[in-house]
Amino acid sequence: MLDATTRSGGTASVSPRTAAELAVATAAGPVAPTGFAARVTRVLLSPWSRLSLLVALLASAATTVVLFQPQQLLTNGWPPQLGGAAAALAYAVAYGLCTVAFVPRPLLNLAAGALFGSQLGLTSAIAGTVLGAGVAFCLGRVLGQEALRPLLRGRWLKAADGQLSRHGFRTMLAMRLFPGVPFAASNYCAAVSRMGLLPFLLATGLGSIPNTAAYVVAGARASTPTSPAFLIALACIALPGLAGAVVAWRKRHRLRGR
Repeated sequence: MLDATTRSGGTASVSPRTAAELAVATAAGPVAPTGFAARVTRVLLSPWSRLSLLVALLASAATTVVLFQPQQLLTNGWPPQLGGAAAALAYAVAYGLCTVAFVPRPLLNLAAGALFGSQLGLTSAIAGTVLGAGVAFCLGRVLGQEALRPLLRGRWLKAADGQLSRHGFRTMLAMRLFPGVPFAASNYCAAVSRMGLLPFLLATGLGSIPNTAAYVVAGARASTPTSPAFLIALACIALPGLAGAVVAWRKRHRLRGR
Protein backbone atom coordinates (compact mmCIF):
# COMPACT_ATOMS: atom_id res chain seq x y z
CA MET A 1 0.00 0.00 0.00
CA LEU A 2 1.30 3.44 -0.93
CA ASP A 3 1.80 6.10 1.73
CA ALA A 4 -0.27 9.29 1.64
CA THR A 5 2.76 11.24 0.52
CA THR A 6 6.18 10.27 -0.75
CA ARG A 7 9.04 12.66 -0.81
CA SER A 8 11.33 12.63 -3.82
CA GLY A 9 13.82 15.39 -4.41
CA GLY A 10 12.22 17.64 -1.79
CA THR A 11 8.71 17.54 -3.30
CA ALA A 12 5.54 15.87 -1.98
CA SER A 13 3.32 13.73 -4.15
CA VAL A 14 -0.19 12.48 -3.33
CA SER A 15 -0.88 8.76 -3.53
CA PRO A 16 -3.46 7.54 -6.07
CA ARG A 17 -5.94 6.51 -3.39
CA THR A 18 -5.74 9.86 -1.63
CA ALA A 19 -6.12 11.73 -4.95
CA ALA A 20 -9.24 9.71 -5.76
CA GLU A 21 -10.75 10.49 -2.34
CA LEU A 22 -10.06 14.19 -2.79
CA ALA A 23 -11.67 14.16 -6.24
CA VAL A 24 -14.82 12.51 -4.88
CA ALA A 25 -15.04 14.99 -1.99
CA THR A 26 -14.60 17.95 -4.34
CA ALA A 27 -17.28 16.69 -6.73
CA ALA A 28 -19.73 16.10 -3.89
CA GLY A 29 -19.48 19.75 -2.81
CA PRO A 30 -19.87 21.10 0.72
CA VAL A 31 -21.56 18.85 3.21
CA ALA A 32 -25.04 20.04 4.13
CA PRO A 33 -25.44 20.91 7.80
CA THR A 34 -27.34 18.40 9.86
CA GLY A 35 -28.93 18.39 13.26
CA PHE A 36 -31.60 20.42 15.03
CA ALA A 37 -30.39 23.82 13.75
CA ALA A 38 -30.49 22.61 10.15
CA ARG A 39 -34.03 21.30 10.55
CA VAL A 40 -35.19 24.57 12.11
CA THR A 41 -33.59 26.53 9.27
CA ARG A 42 -35.33 24.40 6.64
CA VAL A 43 -38.68 24.86 8.37
CA LEU A 44 -38.28 28.64 8.70
CA LEU A 45 -37.26 29.01 5.06
CA SER A 46 -39.91 26.68 3.68
CA PRO A 47 -42.47 28.15 1.25
CA TRP A 48 -45.39 27.83 3.67
CA SER A 49 -43.45 29.48 6.50
CA ARG A 50 -42.66 32.42 4.24
CA LEU A 51 -46.30 32.63 3.17
CA SER A 52 -47.36 32.65 6.83
CA LEU A 53 -44.91 35.49 7.44
CA LEU A 54 -46.45 37.43 4.55
CA VAL A 55 -49.96 36.97 5.95
CA ALA A 56 -48.76 38.08 9.41
CA LEU A 57 -47.09 41.19 7.97
CA LEU A 58 -50.17 42.20 6.01
CA ALA A 59 -52.46 41.61 8.99
CA SER A 60 -50.18 43.71 11.20
CA ALA A 61 -50.09 46.50 8.64
CA ALA A 62 -53.88 46.51 8.31
CA THR A 63 -54.28 46.60 12.10
CA THR A 64 -51.86 49.52 12.35
CA VAL A 65 -53.82 51.47 9.75
CA VAL A 66 -57.08 50.87 11.61
CA LEU A 67 -55.52 52.14 14.83
CA PHE A 68 -53.89 55.27 13.36
CA GLN A 69 -56.78 56.16 10.99
CA PRO A 70 -54.95 57.90 8.11
CA GLN A 71 -58.28 59.08 6.70
CA GLN A 72 -58.15 61.86 9.28
CA LEU A 73 -55.82 63.68 6.88
CA LEU A 74 -58.93 64.70 4.97
CA THR A 75 -60.27 66.61 7.96
CA ASN A 76 -57.18 67.55 9.98
CA GLY A 77 -54.80 68.31 7.11
CA TRP A 78 -51.08 67.63 6.81
CA PRO A 79 -48.76 68.35 9.79
CA PRO A 80 -47.62 71.99 9.56
CA GLN A 81 -43.96 71.02 10.04
CA LEU A 82 -43.81 69.78 6.45
CA GLY A 83 -44.55 71.78 3.35
CA GLY A 84 -44.06 71.81 -0.39
CA ALA A 85 -42.05 69.10 -2.10
CA ALA A 86 -40.91 67.55 1.20
CA ALA A 87 -44.52 67.08 2.27
CA ALA A 88 -45.44 65.58 -1.10
CA LEU A 89 -42.53 63.14 -0.89
CA ALA A 90 -43.46 62.12 2.65
CA TYR A 91 -47.05 61.66 1.55
CA ALA A 92 -45.97 59.47 -1.38
CA VAL A 93 -44.10 57.17 1.03
CA ALA A 94 -47.06 57.07 3.40
CA TYR A 95 -49.38 56.47 0.44
CA GLY A 96 -47.34 53.48 -0.70
CA LEU A 97 -47.25 51.90 2.74
CA CYS A 98 -50.98 52.46 3.19
CA THR A 99 -51.81 50.70 -0.07
CA VAL A 100 -49.82 47.68 1.10
CA ALA A 101 -52.02 47.75 4.22
CA PHE A 102 -55.17 47.70 2.02
CA VAL A 103 -56.19 51.35 2.49
CA PRO A 104 -58.48 52.20 -0.48
CA ARG A 105 -56.63 54.22 -3.12
CA PRO A 106 -59.59 56.51 -3.93
CA LEU A 107 -59.45 57.83 -0.37
CA LEU A 108 -55.71 58.44 -0.63
CA ASN A 109 -56.11 60.12 -4.02
CA LEU A 110 -58.78 62.46 -2.71
CA ALA A 111 -56.52 63.35 0.21
CA ALA A 112 -53.59 64.03 -2.15
CA GLY A 113 -55.68 66.52 -4.12
CA ALA A 114 -57.07 68.19 -1.01
CA LEU A 115 -53.61 68.54 0.56
CA PHE A 116 -51.40 69.47 -2.39
CA GLY A 117 -53.63 70.54 -5.27
CA SER A 118 -54.00 68.94 -8.67
CA GLN A 119 -50.44 68.90 -10.06
CA LEU A 120 -48.36 68.15 -6.98
CA GLY A 121 -51.08 65.89 -5.62
CA LEU A 122 -51.13 63.82 -8.82
CA THR A 123 -47.35 63.46 -8.80
CA SER A 124 -47.36 62.37 -5.17
CA ALA A 125 -50.24 59.93 -5.68
CA ILE A 126 -48.69 58.26 -8.74
CA ALA A 127 -45.34 57.94 -6.96
CA GLY A 128 -47.09 56.40 -3.97
CA THR A 129 -49.05 54.05 -6.23
CA VAL A 130 -45.90 52.75 -7.91
CA LEU A 131 -44.09 52.46 -4.57
CA GLY A 132 -46.92 50.55 -2.91
CA ALA A 133 -47.34 48.25 -5.90
CA GLY A 134 -43.60 47.54 -5.97
CA VAL A 135 -43.47 46.74 -2.25
CA ALA A 136 -46.47 44.41 -2.53
CA PHE A 137 -45.01 42.74 -5.63
CA CYS A 138 -41.65 42.10 -3.95
CA LEU A 139 -43.27 40.78 -0.78
CA GLY A 140 -45.51 38.46 -2.76
CA ARG A 141 -42.68 37.27 -5.00
CA VAL A 142 -40.23 36.53 -2.16
CA LEU A 143 -42.64 35.23 0.47
CA GLY A 144 -45.61 33.84 -1.43
CA GLN A 145 -44.81 32.77 -4.97
CA GLU A 146 -43.18 29.42 -4.22
CA ALA A 147 -46.04 28.31 -1.98
CA LEU A 148 -48.90 29.56 -4.14
CA ARG A 149 -47.80 28.56 -7.64
CA PRO A 150 -48.52 24.83 -7.07
CA LEU A 151 -52.11 25.82 -6.20
CA LEU A 152 -52.78 27.34 -9.65
CA ARG A 153 -54.78 24.37 -10.91
CA GLY A 154 -58.14 25.81 -11.87
CA ARG A 155 -58.87 26.83 -15.44
CA TRP A 156 -59.33 30.51 -14.64
CA LEU A 157 -56.28 30.66 -12.41
CA LYS A 158 -54.10 29.02 -15.04
CA ALA A 159 -55.42 31.36 -17.72
CA ALA A 160 -54.71 34.45 -15.60
CA ASP A 161 -51.26 33.20 -14.70
CA GLY A 162 -50.42 32.45 -18.33
CA GLN A 163 -51.65 35.85 -19.47
CA LEU A 164 -49.59 37.70 -16.87
CA SER A 165 -46.53 35.56 -17.47
CA ARG A 166 -46.53 35.89 -21.27
CA HIS A 167 -48.09 39.33 -21.80
CA GLY A 168 -47.39 40.99 -18.49
CA PHE A 169 -47.11 44.64 -19.49
CA ARG A 170 -50.25 44.94 -21.60
CA THR A 171 -52.27 42.76 -19.24
CA MET A 172 -51.30 44.81 -16.19
CA LEU A 173 -51.88 48.04 -18.10
CA ALA A 174 -55.43 46.92 -18.89
CA MET A 175 -56.00 45.89 -15.27
CA ARG A 176 -54.90 49.33 -14.04
CA LEU A 177 -57.10 51.13 -16.55
CA PHE A 178 -60.12 48.99 -15.71
CA PRO A 179 -61.66 50.43 -12.50
CA GLY A 180 -63.19 47.17 -11.29
CA VAL A 181 -59.94 45.30 -10.59
CA PRO A 182 -58.83 45.59 -6.93
CA PHE A 183 -55.38 47.15 -6.61
CA ALA A 184 -54.02 44.76 -3.97
CA ALA A 185 -55.34 41.66 -5.72
CA SER A 186 -53.67 42.60 -9.00
CA ASN A 187 -50.38 43.23 -7.20
CA TYR A 188 -50.26 39.78 -5.65
CA CYS A 189 -51.54 38.03 -8.78
CA ALA A 190 -48.64 39.56 -10.70
CA ALA A 191 -46.21 38.57 -7.94
CA VAL A 192 -47.29 34.93 -8.05
CA SER A 193 -46.99 34.87 -11.86
CA ARG A 194 -43.69 34.99 -13.75
CA MET A 195 -44.10 38.62 -14.74
CA GLY A 196 -41.02 40.84 -14.40
CA LEU A 197 -40.80 43.69 -11.89
CA LEU A 198 -39.93 46.45 -14.39
CA PRO A 199 -42.88 45.82 -16.78
CA PHE A 200 -45.13 45.59 -13.73
CA LEU A 201 -44.01 49.00 -12.40
CA LEU A 202 -44.21 50.69 -15.81
CA ALA A 203 -47.70 49.35 -16.48
CA THR A 204 -48.81 50.38 -13.00
CA GLY A 205 -47.51 53.93 -13.37
CA LEU A 206 -49.01 54.51 -16.82
CA GLY A 207 -52.28 52.70 -16.27
CA SER A 208 -53.02 54.42 -12.95
CA ILE A 209 -52.79 57.97 -14.29
CA PRO A 210 -56.36 58.49 -15.61
CA ASN A 211 -58.25 57.18 -12.60
CA THR A 212 -55.83 58.74 -10.12
CA ALA A 213 -56.02 62.12 -11.85
CA ALA A 214 -59.81 62.12 -11.66
CA TYR A 215 -59.81 61.53 -7.91
CA VAL A 216 -57.00 64.01 -7.25
CA VAL A 217 -58.77 66.77 -9.18
CA ALA A 218 -62.01 65.98 -7.36
CA GLY A 219 -60.19 66.28 -4.04
CA ALA A 220 -58.51 69.53 -5.05
CA ARG A 221 -61.80 71.10 -6.20
CA ALA A 222 -64.05 69.66 -3.50
CA SER A 223 -64.55 73.13 -2.02
CA THR A 224 -66.18 74.26 -5.29
CA PRO A 225 -68.49 71.37 -6.22
CA THR A 226 -70.15 73.32 -9.03
CA SER A 227 -66.91 74.11 -10.87
CA PRO A 228 -66.41 72.54 -14.32
CA ALA A 229 -63.20 70.80 -13.19
CA PHE A 230 -64.97 69.08 -10.29
CA LEU A 231 -67.91 67.98 -12.46
CA ILE A 232 -65.59 66.64 -15.17
CA ALA A 233 -63.62 64.74 -12.53
CA LEU A 234 -66.82 63.20 -11.18
CA ALA A 235 -67.81 62.16 -14.69
CA CYS A 236 -64.38 60.57 -15.24
CA ILE A 237 -64.86 58.62 -12.02
CA ALA A 238 -68.45 57.56 -12.61
CA LEU A 239 -68.45 56.68 -16.31
CA PRO A 240 -65.58 54.12 -16.27
CA GLY A 241 -67.09 52.54 -13.17
CA LEU A 242 -70.49 52.30 -14.85
CA ALA A 243 -68.94 50.88 -18.02
CA GLY A 244 -67.03 48.32 -15.98
CA ALA A 245 -70.19 47.26 -14.18
CA VAL A 246 -72.03 46.82 -17.49
CA VAL A 247 -69.21 44.74 -18.99
CA ALA A 248 -69.02 42.55 -15.87
CA TRP A 249 -72.81 42.08 -15.88
CA ARG A 250 -72.85 41.06 -19.56
CA LYS A 251 -69.96 38.63 -19.16
CA ARG A 252 -71.63 37.08 -16.13
CA HIS A 253 -74.83 36.44 -18.06
CA ARG A 254 -72.90 35.03 -21.02
CA LEU A 255 -71.16 32.57 -18.74
CA ARG A 256 -74.47 31.57 -17.18
CA GLY A 257 -75.92 31.03 -20.63
CA ARG A 258 -73.19 28.51 -21.41
